[in-house]
Amino acid sequence: MLVSISPKLERPVWLRAPAPVGENYHELKRLVGELKLHTVCESAACPNVGECWNRRTATFMILGNVCTRRCGFCAVQKGAPLTVDYDEPRRVAEACEILGLKYAVVTSVNRDDRKDGGAELFALTIHAIRDRIPGCKVEVLVPDFQGSHTAMEIVMNAHPDVLNHNIETVPRLYRQVRLGARYERSLDMLAYAKRVRPFAPTKSGLMLGLGENNAEALQVMRDLRAHGVDILTLGQYLRPSQKHLPIIRYVPQSEFDDFKRQGYEMGFSHDEAGPLVRSSYHASDAV
Repeated sequence: MLVSISPKLERPVWLRAPAPVGENYHELKRLVGELKLHTVCESAACPNVGECWNRRTATFMILGNVCTRRCGFCAVQKGAPLTVDYDEPRRVAEACEILGLKYAVVTSVNRDDRKDGGAELFALTIHAIRDRIPGCKVEVLVPDFQGSHTAMEIVMNAHPDVLNHNIETVPRLYRQVRLGARYERSLDMLAYAKRVRPFAPTKSGLMLGLGENNAEALQVMRDLRAHGVDILTLGQYLRPSQKHLPIIRYVPQSEFDDFKRQGYEMGFSHDEAGPLVRSSYHASDAV
């Protein structure tokens, strides 16, 4: 089990995000409530929710807000999954239209209870957004679908503009950080997505501060490039509660800058790196 270096490890001043306030923030919060939608911004306690919602951007989370896995880093509720709501794609598309989005990001909880892992609803959501807002680009942040190539084909055949699947951490820490996942399986799914649609960008993200060392992080970056990943995000792990994995250290901006430089040298087309970076942060900038 991971052990914190210091029980009094305090968050640096430079890592504190502004409070979520503002007219656009409250308007989007009302919209999400009225349409009975979920966002990873709220469910995963993203530190950038104030900034992103005031820019009228959000990452919609389909297939409910209860995850079938118990990853040690994630704030999303765990337990018995909710019934699949086939009207959800329409409501997500309606929200995108009201917000005037030109770039939409859609993710989901893990749905290991379903044979396709929820791939069908991803495809339906992509089509619903495109039907309602022609020209709107759609990025999907998908789970590993338990390694099902068929499920990945369902998603890729709906032609997302970007396919994102987060690797999250280094192989040595997988048993503590990503319960039910396998490092090699995630790499395989990213590579398979690229084989299905070679010209569609693939994307992945890595959290730092969980106990990995820089050499391990760099090796993950090399592995992602070797499996065809085009876009990389690196951010600081922030502990959602005392029940979650401890933060081992806070990574300074200078190290993120080094990772970003080396990422471009490895051949990533876009590398977003910084303490508050999350997988969907400024997502449209990468395309």
